[in-house]
Amino acid sequence: MNLSFYTAAEGAHQQQTRMDIHANNIANVNTYGFRARVPAFSSLLSGEVRAIDEDYQRGVGARVEDSELNLNQAPMTGTDRTLDFAIDGEGFFMLRDPASGETAYTRDGSFALMQYGPQSEDDPDSIHRWYLSDGNGRLVIGRSGQPVSVVITPQTDLTQVDFPVGVFDWINHNGMTGSSENRLQPVQKNGQVTYGSGKVVRGYLELSNADLATEMTKVIEAQRSYQMLLRMVTTSDEIETTTNSLR
Repeated sequence: MNLSFYTAAEGAHQQQTRMDIHANNIANVNTYGFRARVPAFSSLLSGEVRAIDEDYQRGVGARVEDSELNLNQAPMTGTDRTLDFAIDGEGFFMLRDPASGETAYTRDGSFALMQYGPQSEDDPDSIHRWYLSDGNGRLVIGRSGQPVSVVITPQTDLTQVDFPVGVFDWINHNGMTGSSENRLQPVQKNGQVTYGSGKVVRGYLELSNADLATEMTKVIEAQRSYQMLLRMVTTSDEIETTTNSLR
């Protein structure tokens, strides 16, 4: 079989992977704090062909080597909601699952209040103590490294309550992975988490940094590449059929 058949077939498969990445970016164009992914391709080389004067590399197409997170800051939008927070600058909100102790990070600051732990009538603070959370059971970590908690009574004006939300960051962002519910996870090469330089802005949320015009352009590129690669598969098959018929 002609090598071009396998090269084109593998290329078409990788263009489908690329399309999936851009489709996910487009689907989250209205998700607060979403970070778009950028696919990166690399050449696949199966070996070298020995020639008279030099060696020639023989390739079998390309593949999506990785898809890095685009961590560029997106515009902020005002919500006038007391429990909405955005980060102006670099950094992330830290979330901690009280059940598993697992930590995650996000740029989505649409938080809510929840009660956690036992409440006792002998301890009035425990009855009125609320924790800032992501709305899915994870607690927001404050500047002290502890979950953000406040004592709130029916007479409390939330607009006057200080929520010491923390901002955390790493020196190196390369390789960070995304997980469900718009959360991010660091990897070993990111190093130790530190305090971020970004400033918390209350009453605002950061928009998605997925640019619809850019993503649509990339989708069209992937579609055209996919079509040409399938045409190459067909052409290679026709050449092979013609060759076999001559025998």
